[in-house]
Amino acid sequence: MKDNNKHVCPVEEANVLDNFFRKLVQNPKNILKHYVKEGMTVLDIGCGPGFFSVGMAGMVSTSGKVIAVDLQQGMLDKIKNKIEGTEIENIIELHKCEDDRIGISTKVDFVLAFYMVHEVPDKDKFLKEIYSILKPDGTLFIVEPSFHVSKKAFEETVNRADSIGFSQIKKPKIILSRAVVFIKHT
Repeated sequence: MKDNNKHVCPVEEANVLDNFFRKLVQNPKNILKHYVKEGMTVLDIGCGPGFFSVGMAGMVSTSGKVIAVDLQQGMLDKIKNKIEGTEIENIIELHKCEDDRIGISTKVDFVLAFYMVHEVPDKDKFLKEIYSILKPDGTLFIVEPSFHVSKKAFEETVNRADSIGFSQIKKPKIILSRAVVFIKHT
């Protein structure tokens, strides 16, 4: 792992990101029910072991698609093992991103960046790439851990997104988190 990824959660600690307690506190369906709908194509950036990817797969159903993106092949392997032989195996597409770009060309309706934007070295480049991936009127949902990302640092990310062309539509309350929802206007 390169130095610029030193803050990325190691694969060996993936169980911290996907467990029963987290589902009680940060239930994917409860958090995303207003944004993810059947038939959508959604992008889960920094998907880790698939906590949100699996939840969103049920929400988009067989007419939709979840693109689960992670920097670490080990995280993608965890998802692959989890969904193999299940009805959501054909809904979730796994994609290993590069160190400095997401690298997908599929246009998506919704992007989730949960607890990972603070790990990105070049936030402007990252947000511009998301903007280019989102369909017109697509939604970007950024959530950061309040115990790790200061209010000031979070607001800097929000301001960067605003300057790129995103429009804030909501700041939902999520336990232990700072969150913002943007829409891409054309």
